Amino acid sequence: MKKNVLYLLLLISVATMAQNKYLTKSGSLIFEASVPSFEEVKATNKSVTAILNTENGEFASLALVKGFRFKNALMEEHSNENYAESDDFPKAIFKGKIKDYSKEGKTTIDGELTFHGKTKSYKDINIVTKTDGDNIIVTGGFMANVSDFDIKIPKVVSNKLSEKVKIDFEFSLKKK
Repeated sequence: MKKNVLYLLLLISVATMAQNKYLTKSGSLIFEASVPSFEEVKATNKSVTAILNTENGEFASLALVKGFRFKNALMEEHSNENYAESDDFPKAIFKGKIKDYSKEGKTTIDGELTFHGKTKSYKDINIVTKTDGDNIIVTGGFMANVSDFDIKIPKVVSNKLSEKVKIDFEFSLKKK
């Protein structure tokens, strides 16, 4: 009997904790390193996993680097082999905390992006959170420097690629 009560309490506590978590496995992440007058350097990954704990504002996302799609297959191949080195560094991870988390509105997030084996902190990334039924939608974007992640751009193509990369994201998170 004592074991049954303990088991029941454990189940209730796990169920209660799960009510504060929202998850997606189909988030969207776009990065662009285009330079005017040259071919667009832009990729999209629509299979990004993200989780949000609404109790404390903790947020995390994970993207598989080989999941980014370019318009040009050769550009995708070069990105994976020469720049991102996705066989050696297969994941891009962001972990952060939403400041003054509320279910809806403009706010900011502080966190760390790990990419290409390097981690860089970012402060005050502007985001918007809104509710859509039982879903929470988180959107935003920020700029990252290629050099922060020890990515070398050969001189031959340095005028065709921006040193600054624009990163945009959108996650429609469902209650877990």
